[in-house]
Amino acid sequence: MVGITDVARRAGVSPSTVSYALSGKRPISEETRRRVEAAVRDLGYRPRAGARGPAGGRRNVLALAAPLRPGVHIPVVMRLAVSVVTTARAHDHDVLLLTQEEAEEGLARALDAASVGGLLLADVELHDPRLPRLRFPDSPSVLIGVPANPRGLTCVDLDFKAAGEACVNHLAGLGHRTVALIGSPPEVYLRRTAYAHHLMQGFTTAAARHGLTTSVHPGDPDPATAPRLAERLVRDHPALTAVVIHNEPLLAPLITAFEHLGLRVPADLSVTAVCPDDLATTPRVPVTSVTLPSEELGARAVDLLIQKLHGTPAPETTLLPPRLTERASTSRRVTA
Repeated sequence: MVGITDVARRAGVSPSTVSYALSGKRPISEETRRRVEAAVRDLGYRPRAGARGPAGGRRNVLALAAPLRPGVHIPVVMRLAVSVVTTARAHDHDVLLLTQEEAEEGLARALDAASVGGLLLADVELHDPRLPRLRFPDSPSVLIGVPANPRGLTCVDLDFKAAGEACVNHLAGLGHRTVALIGSPPEVYLRRTAYAHHLMQGFTTAAARHGLTTSVHPGDPDPATAPRLAERLVRDHPALTAVVIHNEPLLAPLITAFEHLGLRVPADLSVTAVCPDDLATTPRVPVTSVTLPSEELGARAVDLLIQKLHGTPAPETTLLPPRLTERASTSRRVTA
C-alpha cells in the first residue's frame, strides 16, 4: 500500500509537507504543491478513510513517543504520560501514546495515520536518530530531554547537569571526600541517553571542583542486585562515606543492603538521590533528594507544543532548575 512517506520521497519533501499540501491547513508554495500532486497521481496515493478531521483539517491530537525500552523506569514514564494527557485535555487535545521503538520514518507514518498535529518525544538520546525528521520547520514537536545538538529543536527537561552538581555540592559541604554515583542501568548509558549523561557530567564536574575522590557505577535496576553492588562498593572503596543514587528501583534496596553491611545511614554513609519526592520519603530513613519533576515536565512540554501549533515562537531549550530537599539521610562527616 502506498503511504504518505512514499509520496514525500517521490516529491522530495517531508511527510508533513505532503499532509499540509493535501489538507490546505498551512501555506505551501505552488511549486511544492504541484510536486506533491504529481507524486500523488503517479503513485495512486489515497489518504486513509477517517484519517482527517472535519473539513479536511487535522484533529486535535498530540502524540507522545515514550518507548518502553530496557532500563526505562516505567512508573516515571507513566507519571509523565498522565501529566501530558491531563494538560493536553485542558487545551482540548487528545493524546496518542507510542511505546514502540519508532525510527524517523516510523514516526512520520504514525503521525500521519493518526492525524496528529504535533509530537512530544521522550527518552531522548545525545545523538538521537529520530531528530533529523523533527528539524523540519513544518514538524511541530517538543523534546522532553536535551540532545548534544539542540539547534533547530524545542527541548524541555530537568537540568540534570545542575542536579548532579547540587548533590555533590551538598555532600562536599558536609565534609565528605569520597563519593560514588550509582547511576542508571548500563543499557541507558550504552544508548547515550541524554539525561543520564548530563547528570554524570554534573556529578564529575562538581566532584573535580571540590577535589573529591569519586567513582561511577551503572546500576542493574533489579532490587536483588543491591546486596552485591553494596558489597562491591564497600570492598573497593573503603573510604566511601557518601553516595548519589540515580536509579529509582535501587534506592530503598541499596539503603537496606548498606545497613546489613553495618553502615548506618547517615552516621556512616550519607545518601542522596535524584528521584520523585514520594519515592525519597519511602525508605526507613527519608532521603535527601533532588526532585524529579515528571508532572511539571509533561505540562511544560504540552504548553510549549500548543504554543508552537499556534504559531508562537518557543525557546530552544527550557531547563527546570533542580530543587534539593535535605532530609535525614545526610549528615556531616565525622572524622576520627
